[in-house]
Amino acid sequence: MATTVIGRPLGRRAMLAGTGAALTMPFIAGRSRAEVKPFRISTPGPPEEWQSKSLELFKKELDAAMPGQFDVQIHYNGTLFAQGTEIEAMQRGNLEVGMVSPQDIAALIPEYSVFTTGYLMRDPAHLDAVYDGDIGAEYKAKIEKDVGITLVKSQYLGTRHVILREAKEVNKPADLAGLKLRMPGSEAWQFLGNALGANATPLAFEEVYLAMQTGTIDGLENPLPDAMAAKFYEVSKQIVLTSHMVANTFFAVASEYWHGLTDEQRAAITAAEVEGKGVNDSGVVATEKEAVAFMESKGLTVTTPDVAAFRAQVLDKFVNSDFSKDWPKGMLDRIKAAGA
Repeated sequence: MATTVIGRPLGRRAMLAGTGAALTMPFIAGRSRAEVKPFRISTPGPPEEWQSKSLELFKKELDAAMPGQFDVQIHYNGTLFAQGTEIEAMQRGNLEVGMVSPQDIAALIPEYSVFTTGYLMRDPAHLDAVYDGDIGAEYKAKIEKDVGITLVKSQYLGTRHVILREAKEVNKPADLAGLKLRMPGSEAWQFLGNALGANATPLAFEEVYLAMQTGTIDGLENPLPDAMAAKFYEVSKQIVLTSHMVANTFFAVASEYWHGLTDEQRAAITAAEVEGKGVNDSGVVATEKEAVAFMESKGLTVTTPDVAAFRAQVLDKFVNSDFSKDWPKGMLDRIKAAGA
């Protein structure tokens, strides 16, 4: 019986051509799949964040520099891997790129909890002076050796403040007593929340909105640009400008994957991330300048507490903690002096 296509007989020549295509296509497709490298990126933030926008630019730049060589896939809102689980995923070969915090790293290298100290970094320029200088070179080398991830660049995440579900008078750390303050799950983050005077409560970023809405938590601390992107203003009533941390995150690549690339591919990834970092950092700084007015326009009360009192308590808690026993000698002073 003749083969038909939608009721029409298929001739011998067409059949042979089809058979040839069928034999050839798997070979071509297989070869293409082998050449295109997977490049999955996991971020806990929504697409509206500056960090997410920088990843979109990164993808565009890398695709332009290395056409057809990488399949860049960006996964937002912790949908691929939840916040705090990215390093393990990279170590297992299940993820190429994660947005990793110093707190995530401190959980694996205890002496690097020094980098998680509140009121340590002064501004974005200070962050870059630390992580792009001699300190950063030491830091990155040890992390690659001990953890198996390669830190390509530090990005400015923003200056962190306290955000409350219900308004209350907050002037000193004691005024946060009893409040359930959401913090990321690592020990260093939890310590910071308690040092601020609150009861630190671990919760993944993607779960915060609902927890604020239902009253499961009383507040969180976050950079204001991230809070704006996540629409936390819909479930909160007050911003307390504690400025307790000038925060960053790292564009981190699984080291085994990184060293499996060519020099040209690594250079292209680095160059694309430099462009992405530029967009992220400038965008965050610009948004922070408008953030207070924006939050007030949404009906939130914005207050400034006794920041000196918060700084004194937080620094005292860190310097006299078990964390500090592991800190490399002189590292705290080296960090403070960087870029000065």
